[in-house]
Amino acid sequence: MHKMMNAVYRFKIWRDSIAQDLIEYALMAGFVAVAAGAIMPGVSVSISQIFSKVASVLSSANG
Repeated sequence: MHKMMNAVYRFKIWRDSIAQDLIEYALMAGFVAVAAGAIMPGVSVSISQIFSKVASVLSSANG
């Protein structure tokens, strides 16, 4: 029984670390997008449109 609980505990840690990695990658992508918009003003309009589309899709999926 102890081995089975240990395996479940390990799987939960593995799954949580994957979710943490995905969040970190998303944050890094967001920071890169903001930096690119600050450096190149022409790109900021495109980035703004992309974020607006993503927000719209997420809102419609949530509702």
